[in-house]
This record gives sequence, C-alpha cells and structure tokens, in this order.
Amino acid sequence: MKVLMTKNKQYVKIDAYDTWSMDCTLAHIIVPMLKQLKATTHGGPFVDMDERPEHLIGTLPNREAGDVDEFHFQAWDWVLDEMVFAFESKNEDWEDQFCSGRHDMQWKELPYGNYEMKHGPHHTFKIDTEGRQKYQDRITNGFRLFGKYYENLWD
Repeated sequence: MKVLMTKNKQYVKIDAYDTWSMDCTLAHIIVPMLKQLKATTHGGPFVDMDERPEHLIGTLPNREAGDVDEFHFQAWDWVLDEMVFAFESKNEDWEDQFCSGRHDMQWKELPYGNYEMKHGPHHTFKIDTEGRQKYQDRITNGFRLFGKYYENLWD
C-alpha cells in the first residue's frame, strides 16, 4: 500500500497482496495509530460502565449534563489498551504460549493395509484450552470495542 498526499488530494494505491491478509495488514497500521492517539489524546468518550473492568467502575454521572465519573479518562485509556492488545495479537503466534510438552506419535498397522495414529510413550504435549480461550476472548473483546468506539478515535 502506498499513500501519496498532495495539497488538496490524497491517493492510496492498494496492491493485490495488500488484501491477501487484510486483517494483518490493517493491524500493522492500526497499532501505532492507537498508541499515538493514547499518547496525545485530550479527552475521551463515555465508556459504558458494564464494559469496564471492575476497578474502573465509578459513580454514575449525569451524562445528559456532561458530567463524568472519577474513572472517565482511565476507562478510555483501558479501552485503547484493549484495542492495542487485540491488534498486536493479530500478528503474533500468541497461541504457542498455551502449548507445552512434545509430540510423540506412532503408527499402528491395522488389517487391510490401514494405519492408526497413536500417542507414543514419550508424548507429553498439552494445550491449556481454558487459558487459550480466555486470551482469545480478550482479543475478540478488543475488536468489539474497536467497532463500538470507532467514531471516537479522534483527538
């Protein structure tokens, strides 16, 4: 992808390979933008109380009057951090951290020329499926927050 900006126009050239794994391509662009937004932001939107982690639930403000609670800006920072986490994870082999041990597979010959694959005596491979699912749920939530608060990604 190439971006060319002139005084009044912006041109973006997209090559076919840019959309091969568009989710990963966009993640490389979105992460530094989200980090810069967090570093230079001058405000933040209302983050719904039911979306915040427990330590960021404040007293309910009168939103119609423009009041904010005591964790208003920390909640927005948390949302941005969750978005960054999701997009950074997109381009990492994060699932590897939930695997341990090694594979030891053996083939057992069956009648009629068929084979069956069995675990060998040194097979110790394990997957922490609960931990992996919890991590995936956090990624999914970060993408959901990105969609929900997309129109608030400005400063």
